[in-house]
Amino acid sequence: MSKRQSFFILIVSLVISGTILLQMGLYVISVLVGWNVKFNIVTVCHSWLKAFGLSSIEYVLDGLVIYTLLFSLWKIGSQLIQTTRMKKRFQQYEEKKLTIEMSQVYGSGKEEILVLSHPTPMAFTMGFVSPKIIITTGLINLLNNDELKAVISHEMYHKENRDPLKIFLLSLSSSIMWYIPIQKWFHHKYRVIQEILADEFAIKQQETYVNLGNALLKMLKVGRQDKMPFTYVSFADTSVNYRIEYILNPLKEVQLQLPLKIAFVSVTIFFLICGLFIYALA
Repeated sequence: MSKRQSFFILIVSLVISGTILLQMGLYVISVLVGWNVKFNIVTVCHSWLKAFGLSSIEYVLDGLVIYTLLFSLWKIGSQLIQTTRMKKRFQQYEEKKLTIEMSQVYGSGKEEILVLSHPTPMAFTMGFVSPKIIITTGLINLLNNDELKAVISHEMYHKENRDPLKIFLLSLSSSIMWYIPIQKWFHHKYRVIQEILADEFAIKQQETYVNLGNALLKMLKVGRQDKMPFTYVSFADTSVNYRIEYILNPLKEVQLQLPLKIAFVSVTIFFLICGLFIYALA
């Protein structure tokens, strides 16, 4: 796996969703304030549909615009609310002494590693602007020092790469633009690649795969943690099969296997929408 693949997936997905959202946003503004926006996709669609005697379909298009924009606002709003609630709950369970100790031993000295008093072994990274690594006392009790360092190194990669924010953007794109199915594939594959890259980073830090592999197996034996209602990057609940395959055979390249049928359908829908916008705005 390479960062180039990860970057390509992220950029293509954001370009697709950004292009469509920009045109929809301009259309909404033009309707609300009477601004005559040239080269707007929805306006073009209306003109074209009327020319073919299919003006009734324009209402379906309006509904799609309203649905996409409102669903986007709902997803972003709910994400912010759930994240705020969880941060308050984390403050109640925080082990202050261990937080300072772990940040000094495994971090840069700042409180970038938050330790929670909880029996379930968990390790994940959350936060969009200033990501933090969250680990539990259950994890500390389960792993030895070298294994714990491997897990924290894995999460440190996600933190430095700001993966919680990037994964949320991909998740948002795939959910609100379900009519472009390749977006869901982009979201899934990006997570797979980032988990393997984080494992690779942790292995290079210790120059051995043993500690990371042992930590992963121990956490899998305990059981996967419940999904939380906000975007985060967890150590042991994503792409486990791919990661075990990589740890056992680091020289073997994990195949992405682009779904050609889904890609063709998605490209067709995307360019159809863009073509309608450009035609109507001309």
